[in-house]
Amino acid sequence: MLLLLIDFGLVVLIWMTQLVVYPSFIHFQEQDLVRWHHKYTTNISYLVMPLMLAQLVFHLHGAYIDFHWWRTIALLLISFAWINTFMFAVPKHNNISAQTQVFESAKKLVKINRYRVLIWTSIFLINLLFTFLLK
Repeated sequence: MLLLLIDFGLVVLIWMTQLVVYPSFIHFQEQDLVRWHHKYTTNISYLVMPLMLAQLVFHLHGAYIDFHWWRTIALLLISFAWINTFMFAVPKHNNISAQTQVFESAKKLVKINRYRVLIWTSIFLINLLFTFLLK
Protein backbone atom coordinates (compact mmCIF):
# COMPACT_ATOMS: atom_id res chain seq x y z
CA MET A 1 0.00 0.00 0.00
CA LEU A 2 2.91 2.37 0.72
CA LEU A 3 4.21 1.77 -2.79
CA LEU A 4 0.84 2.72 -4.22
CA LEU A 5 0.97 5.99 -2.26
CA ILE A 6 4.47 6.71 -3.54
CA ASP A 7 3.40 6.03 -7.13
CA PHE A 8 0.33 8.23 -6.63
CA GLY A 9 2.48 11.00 -5.16
CA LEU A 10 4.61 11.02 -8.29
CA VAL A 11 1.51 11.06 -10.49
CA VAL A 12 0.07 14.08 -8.68
CA LEU A 13 3.41 15.85 -8.75
CA ILE A 14 4.07 15.24 -12.44
CA TRP A 15 0.55 16.25 -13.53
CA MET A 16 0.79 19.45 -11.49
CA THR A 17 4.16 20.16 -13.04
CA GLN A 18 2.80 19.51 -16.54
CA LEU A 19 -0.41 21.50 -16.19
CA VAL A 20 0.67 24.35 -13.91
CA VAL A 21 4.38 24.75 -13.24
CA TYR A 22 6.11 24.35 -16.59
CA PRO A 23 3.52 26.29 -18.61
CA SER A 24 3.86 29.17 -16.15
CA PHE A 25 7.55 29.58 -17.01
CA ILE A 26 6.79 31.44 -20.24
CA HIS A 27 4.88 34.13 -18.33
CA PHE A 28 7.98 35.34 -16.48
CA GLN A 29 10.48 37.92 -17.62
CA GLU A 30 13.77 36.13 -18.29
CA GLN A 31 15.61 37.40 -15.21
CA ASP A 32 12.59 36.69 -13.00
CA LEU A 33 12.34 33.16 -14.37
CA VAL A 34 16.02 32.49 -13.75
CA ARG A 35 15.69 33.75 -10.17
CA TRP A 36 12.45 31.79 -9.53
CA HIS A 37 13.78 28.70 -11.29
CA HIS A 38 16.65 28.37 -8.83
CA LYS A 39 14.20 28.36 -5.90
CA TYR A 40 11.83 26.02 -7.74
CA THR A 41 14.44 23.40 -8.66
CA THR A 42 15.95 23.42 -5.18
CA ASN A 43 12.61 23.04 -3.41
CA ILE A 44 11.03 20.56 -5.83
CA SER A 45 14.10 18.32 -5.48
CA TYR A 46 13.25 17.84 -1.80
CA LEU A 47 9.97 16.26 -2.94
CA VAL A 48 10.89 14.54 -6.18
CA MET A 49 14.16 12.81 -5.31
CA PRO A 50 12.92 10.98 -2.19
CA LEU A 51 9.81 9.87 -4.08
CA MET A 52 11.81 8.67 -7.10
CA LEU A 53 14.31 6.83 -4.90
CA ALA A 54 11.55 5.30 -2.76
CA GLN A 55 9.67 4.20 -5.87
CA LEU A 56 12.75 2.49 -7.28
CA VAL A 57 13.68 0.80 -4.00
CA PHE A 58 10.15 -0.41 -3.23
CA HIS A 59 9.58 -1.73 -6.76
CA LEU A 60 12.95 -3.51 -6.71
CA HIS A 61 12.16 -4.97 -3.29
CA GLY A 62 8.72 -6.08 -4.47
CA ALA A 63 10.22 -7.77 -7.53
CA TYR A 64 12.76 -9.55 -5.35
CA ILE A 65 10.23 -10.75 -2.77
CA ASP A 66 7.28 -11.57 -5.05
CA PHE A 67 8.20 -11.48 -8.72
CA HIS A 68 5.46 -10.98 -11.32
CA TRP A 69 5.79 -9.96 -14.96
CA TRP A 70 4.04 -6.67 -14.24
CA ARG A 71 6.84 -5.73 -11.84
CA THR A 72 9.29 -6.02 -14.74
CA ILE A 73 7.15 -3.63 -16.77
CA ALA A 74 6.97 -1.21 -13.84
CA LEU A 75 10.76 -1.35 -13.38
CA LEU A 76 11.32 -0.73 -17.08
CA LEU A 77 8.99 2.26 -16.94
CA ILE A 78 10.81 3.56 -13.86
CA SER A 79 14.11 3.30 -15.73
CA PHE A 80 12.58 5.29 -18.62
CA ALA A 81 11.41 7.94 -16.14
CA TRP A 82 14.94 8.22 -14.74
CA ILE A 83 16.46 8.42 -18.22
CA ASN A 84 13.95 11.07 -19.27
CA THR A 85 14.56 13.05 -16.10
CA PHE A 86 18.35 13.03 -16.05
CA MET A 87 19.17 12.93 -19.77
CA PHE A 88 16.49 15.27 -21.09
CA ALA A 89 14.75 17.36 -18.41
CA VAL A 90 17.72 18.17 -16.17
CA PRO A 91 19.79 19.58 -19.08
CA LYS A 92 16.90 21.93 -19.94
CA HIS A 93 16.73 23.04 -16.31
CA ASN A 94 20.50 23.57 -16.41
CA ASN A 95 20.06 25.77 -19.50
CA ILE A 96 17.56 27.93 -17.65
CA SER A 97 19.85 28.19 -14.63
CA ALA A 98 22.78 29.11 -16.89
CA GLN A 99 20.61 31.67 -18.69
CA THR A 100 21.13 29.82 -21.98
CA GLN A 101 18.16 29.35 -24.29
CA VAL A 102 15.89 30.14 -21.36
CA PHE A 103 12.49 30.25 -23.04
CA GLU A 104 13.31 27.58 -25.61
CA SER A 105 14.29 25.27 -22.75
CA ALA A 106 11.15 26.17 -20.80
CA LYS A 107 8.97 25.29 -23.78
CA LYS A 108 10.86 22.03 -24.36
CA LEU A 109 10.33 21.04 -20.73
CA VAL A 110 6.59 20.86 -21.38
CA LYS A 111 7.19 18.51 -24.32
CA ILE A 112 9.78 16.40 -22.52
CA ASN A 113 7.58 16.13 -19.45
CA ARG A 114 4.72 14.56 -21.43
CA TYR A 115 6.65 11.31 -21.40
CA ARG A 116 7.06 11.37 -17.63
CA VAL A 117 3.34 12.09 -17.26
CA LEU A 118 2.60 9.01 -19.35
CA ILE A 119 5.22 6.88 -17.60
CA TRP A 120 4.32 7.71 -13.99
CA THR A 121 0.61 7.53 -14.69
CA SER A 122 1.13 4.09 -16.25
CA ILE A 123 3.20 2.87 -13.31
CA PHE A 124 0.50 3.98 -10.89
CA LEU A 125 -2.29 2.36 -12.91
CA ILE A 126 -0.36 -0.90 -13.27
CA ASN A 127 0.33 -0.99 -9.55
CA LEU A 128 -3.29 -0.10 -8.74
CA LEU A 129 -4.58 -2.80 -11.05
CA PHE A 130 -2.35 -5.52 -9.66
CA THR A 131 -2.73 -4.43 -6.04
CA PHE A 132 -6.51 -4.59 -5.97
CA LEU A 133 -7.83 -6.51 -8.94
CA LEU A 134 -5.39 -9.21 -9.93
CA LYS A 135 -3.93 -10.45 -6.68
